[in-house]
Amino acid sequence: MSTENSRRVIAPVLLLLVMCLAGCQRIQEVYGGITKTAAVQQPDPVYAVNTMAAPQGAIMDYLALAGDVTAASTVDAYPEAAGKVTRISVSVGARVNRGDPIAEVDPSRPGMEFVPSIVKAPVSGTVVALPAQLGMTVSQAVPLARIAGGSGLQIRIYVAERFISRVSLRQACEITLDAWPGEVFNGRVSEISPVVDPASRTMEVRIVVDNAGAKLKSGMFAKVKIITEQKNNIVKIPASALIQRFGDDYVFIAKVDPNNAGSFIAEKRIVVPGIIIDGIMEVQKGISTGEDVIVRGQGLLEDGSKINIVDRVPPLN
Repeated sequence: MSTENSRRVIAPVLLLLVMCLAGCQRIQEVYGGITKTAAVQQPDPVYAVNTMAAPQGAIMDYLALAGDVTAASTVDAYPEAAGKVTRISVSVGARVNRGDPIAEVDPSRPGMEFVPSIVKAPVSGTVVALPAQLGMTVSQAVPLARIAGGSGLQIRIYVAERFISRVSLRQACEITLDAWPGEVFNGRVSEISPVVDPASRTMEVRIVVDNAGAKLKSGMFAKVKIITEQKNNIVKIPASALIQRFGDDYVFIAKVDPNNAGSFIAEKRIVVPGIIIDGIMEVQKGISTGEDVIVRGQGLLEDGSKINIVDRVPPLN
């Protein structure tokens, strides 16, 4: 091929190459401008969160059980002679003293008349039951009345074998009843059975109740919390605020943005959790009293994320 022909072929190719390079440069300039514009127009996201000031207080571990309220001690009154009940001098709930007449039993038989036998109260207390009825024929083995001595009440509960090691004498208890909603009565462990029932694998425990105002009655159903562990003056937060990822336990604290005094950011804080009771967690290390812990909306946060505090939840009791 001649030199002239070669020039004719090369010239268009060079022109096309120059045009392509110019087009690529133009595309790069346009794309770079769009990217910079987008970067300027898209600010960092702001996450809506709820916070709570971490309080200092007490946390208690407990066993939740239930049982019936009964009189602390009861004594039955029996007749001295068999016969027919001709008089009942008391009613259920009546207060009697030792020696007061409760009933009369006539031991007379056909053709034989005897002086009525008076059944007396063996102890002072309150009549809680009258098994005998007027006109009933009874023997010396049939109780005519049941008397609760004194004013004390107790709750009889049964503890599963696996929890026996957590129960001891004089442990504090909190008692609630459906009859008195919202009220908490105090008690303590007074008796622990020395044996375990082999059939039910439970141990009987008796709780003495402080019956302030005589509101509790024998026969009521009670819910009992035996306090097995109590820690005072600890920092506590809702357990739901804790995040566990990649072997770390941490929470987020709301802090003022150092670059903008009117805004807040989330600060990641590694913590050492303690016991968790009823959704409340003890924090052994990592948080100080009064710090604003993020308790809702923390799932998407990272250290330094911008936040908007929507609500401040009241501190735990």
